[in-house]
Amino acid sequence: MNTIEMVPKDKKLIVFDLDGTLTKSKFDLDEEMAELLKKLLENKMVAVIGGAKFETFEHQLLSKLQTPSELLNNLFLFPTTATTFYKYNGSRWKEVYRDELSNKEKNQVFSAFEKTFKELNYEHPEKTYGELVEDRGTQITFSALGNEAPLELKEKWNKENPDIQSRMEKILQKHLPDMEAKVAGLTSIDVTRKGVDKAYGIRQIEKYLDIPIEDMLFVGNDFSPEGNDEATLQTRVLCFEVKGVEETKNLIRYLISE
Repeated sequence: MNTIEMVPKDKKLIVFDLDGTLTKSKFDLDEEMAELLKKLLENKMVAVIGGAKFETFEHQLLSKLQTPSELLNNLFLFPTTATTFYKYNGSRWKEVYRDELSNKEKNQVFSAFEKTFKELNYEHPEKTYGELVEDRGTQITFSALGNEAPLELKEKWNKENPDIQSRMEKILQKHLPDMEAKVAGLTSIDVTRKGVDKAYGIRQIEKYLDIPIEDMLFVGNDFSPEGNDEATLQTRVLCFEVKGVEETKNLIRYLISE
């Protein structure tokens, strides 16, 4: 669904993707979005799911969300593709569960990346920003320019290397048959345990918040066949596609309107 007027306003829970939907990739929540989310939280439960770790959620989202603490009881965070879940307990954010990868699994993933780079004859850019292959505890993430690369450089890299991520994903999956490798964002690939994707995330949200999927609306920006929101289409959740942050703002304005 991509027509705002068709969206039912009676959904109990609105589930948002983070990067590209609530914020630009790796950018902080802007003031206008923060105010809109505050108003939405006055009337709806809100969940946010993304591939980033909780510390990134804190920096991008929570630090900019100026809202009364009682409204935070309506906000639920599912970082690293819902392999972790955080809820507000009245005074702080508490980790409810964490599906940590074992050291053996992590070593297998790091080894698989090295094999993949060799098979593709892939050379890392001379200039990088932060970690290239990052241990996020419950998932391992490769970022071609590093995990702190500026958005404009990631967009440029993506245009100049349109098929690298999908080729890496296929080779990684060959080396990691018991795990899940998925293209994520403009320059990244996430590796998790088998079956962990945003469809898994929706089911976790249903389980832990005790809200039927029929009462949810999922909002994301990439439902293409290789996009990281596409898996939600496997569930019964109603999905709304946005092209970016401004369209998300328009949707929220519609949801909170009388």
